[in-house]
Amino acid sequence: MTLDLAGLTAAEKQYFLQHAIAPRPICLASTINSEGEINLSPFSFFNLFSSNPPVVVFSPARRVRDNTTKHTLENILEVPEVVINIVTFEMVQQVSLASCEYPKGVDEFYKAGFTAEPASLIRPPMVKESPIKMECRVLEVKSLGTEGGAGNLVIAEVIRMHINDELLDGNRKMDQRKINHVARLGGDWYCAVSEANLFQVEKPNTRLGIGLDSLPSSIRNSQILTGNHLGQLANVHEMPVVDAAYEDNHLRQIIQYYSLNPDDMEKELHLHAKKLLDFGLVREAWQVLLAGV
Repeated sequence: MTLDLAGLTAAEKQYFLQHAIAPRPICLASTINSEGEINLSPFSFFNLFSSNPPVVVFSPARRVRDNTTKHTLENILEVPEVVINIVTFEMVQQVSLASCEYPKGVDEFYKAGFTAEPASLIRPPMVKESPIKMECRVLEVKSLGTEGGAGNLVIAEVIRMHINDELLDGNRKMDQRKINHVARLGGDWYCAVSEANLFQVEKPNTRLGIGLDSLPSSIRNSQILTGNHLGQLANVHEMPVVDAAYEDNHLRQIIQYYSLNPDDMEKELHLHAKKLLDFGLVREAWQVLLAGV
């Protein structure tokens, strides 16, 4: 299916984009207007855009249904300050309740059962139940259109963060496994980030990976190794060489039983390397594959 978005309704555009561009982090934004009325509302059009200066963005879009604007936007235009409260699994149902379109002046803290606690540098209150709170000053609000569904890009500088101590490890660093983020998908769908579904991908920094184009053709054209496996192999900083001291009983058995049939031996080597790569054992997988090159 190919879609030309110019021919879709606003609701159709929203449907396909929100399903495709996911998962999206969720901010629970607390704001206040010039009369002191507080608003609390979640937004999944939200992300980090700069670390120095520390800038986050989120977008209270115009409602597709009737092209009205949200109280969050109205408040920010009056008082350009906002607390970004990070949403976790433990509070996601209350956050959904806070997204209800209550009349102006209704306190979503009260409706959703959250506890308001004073911020230290700005007027809007923080959500006590959120384990990470960011006090922000709004730098700019950029309108992206005037039709229903058009975003209003709120560009905000983080001036102070509050992080619950239980999210920190012994070195006072944040432990990703303890945060329990949730993220927004399309429609009514969400996903939870838990220790069970976390994984690490080695990040190239100052040293460059050799690239898939540098892999031996027998590895690059493997019918067993996936693109992810090849990416792991190609992320080493120099082409590995055979390590005579490497010990692997299964590798020894493969060579012993399949040495007279090169095609079968290559298949078994690739299957063995695949299992090693699935456990992140890149060095070991290279040693297995080099036996067939």
